[in-house]
Amino acid sequence: MRDIAALKAALGDVPHDDDRALLRLKSRDFYWYSPILKQRLDGKAAELWAQPRSEEEVLRVLAAARAQGVPVTVRGGATGNYGQCVPLEGGVLLDMTAMTAPIALEDGVLEAEAGARLIDLDLWARERGFELRLWPSTKRSATIGGFVAGGGAGVGGIAHGTMRERGNLNGVRVATMQDPPAILDLSGDAANPVNRTYGTTGVITRVRIPLAPAQPWRDVGLAFPDFGAALRFAHALALADGVAKKMCAAFQPVFAPFFRGLAERVPQGRALVLAMVTSAGMIALRDMAREHGGALVAEQDTLAAERDPDATPFYEYCWNHTTLQVLKKDRGVTYLQCRFPFEGTVEAVEAATALFPDEVWMHAECVRFGGRLTMTALPVIRWRGAERLAEIMAGFEALGIGIANPHVFTIEEGSGYRRVPGDQLGFKRRTDPLGLLNPGKMRDFTPAEDDAA
Repeated sequence: MRDIAALKAALGDVPHDDDRALLRLKSRDFYWYSPILKQRLDGKAAELWAQPRSEEEVLRVLAAARAQGVPVTVRGGATGNYGQCVPLEGGVLLDMTAMTAPIALEDGVLEAEAGARLIDLDLWARERGFELRLWPSTKRSATIGGFVAGGGAGVGGIAHGTMRERGNLNGVRVATMQDPPAILDLSGDAANPVNRTYGTTGVITRVRIPLAPAQPWRDVGLAFPDFGAALRFAHALALADGVAKKMCAAFQPVFAPFFRGLAERVPQGRALVLAMVTSAGMIALRDMAREHGGALVAEQDTLAAERDPDATPFYEYCWNHTTLQVLKKDRGVTYLQCRFPFEGTVEAVEAATALFPDEVWMHAECVRFGGRLTMTALPVIRWRGAERLAEIMAGFEALGIGIANPHVFTIEEGSGYRRVPGDQLGFKRRTDPLGLLNPGKMRDFTPAEDDAA
């Protein structure tokens, strides 16, 4: 039987609290984008919040939890969408946001504590001539540990792919739930078992990632006569090797009115492309836009916008931030995650858009997988029930479009094309034999005690 009082006593001076309002707040992420997950996860909460300030304190919390048989769920910035940090079985909510220090930058590789915000790491690296390769649209609030453990795709993917690509994650330090808990230092492929596994295989305490040389970036908005023209421009820009870019996304005309600061600049009925290119690439971008019938309607300094709390960098209209922008005005929608074929990419996006014209609002981001360019999408879906959502997913899959289902909370069910190579299940059996780390999120795992039975 769990003894939370004994666990609290063992924590000593590690900051902790059992206030119910705090626990409700800290035990949530953005799972409510999904009506299915909202029904399943609302009301789930930890029994104790703990905020370690060092690896030693992480190990102290894990040792105390293991001694009492209490589950531990890790939390970063809580910007995920699948309930990654929602405790399904109560226990301890391990808040990593007090561990924020950049440790070192050597030979272009950044090492930082897991709770450091990505925006802060990028600014710190820029002072030293470097910048992050990749970040999510939630850069201004997400943590580096959370990005590795629960995300791994977003801005920068047009050039560098996702965090699952070899070379984008150099290594991690991770705390285990062994007896006693220990710190493992993992490099290269050996780090794959903790990459996008929601903290089920260990608690990431430090991350090592390669950086890119710092460059000046421009946010650009362009209007096109129709969505097809916008898609063709976006695809062409993604293939333009002479133009350095971080992002290029195409939107159906329905979206512009939801984007504060852009709505009045995009002519009614026009499709939109949002891109992030270097200052040196602006001449080529304008020439390409003219060839595709597009017109520049908005431009700003990306770095200035993301440092201004009252401004919106354009990447906060892209990826799953698009869903959030719509939800601010229309709560009757949800979303999907799709990857289009490498061949005939634009045609596949157009076919999917035409399949459910009154229910699916399409926007598509250019990204690389395994060195090949394609588009991914998080289309906004008019919510008409779980059965209809399944029909939409089946319709997409019939067109050869990959689906990573965001309406489930286990790694196996939701990953699809996002699954990182490696034996995550075998690794968890070694590092968490009792199944106390974020239980319920790795469907195929059975605790060692049950195996013995």
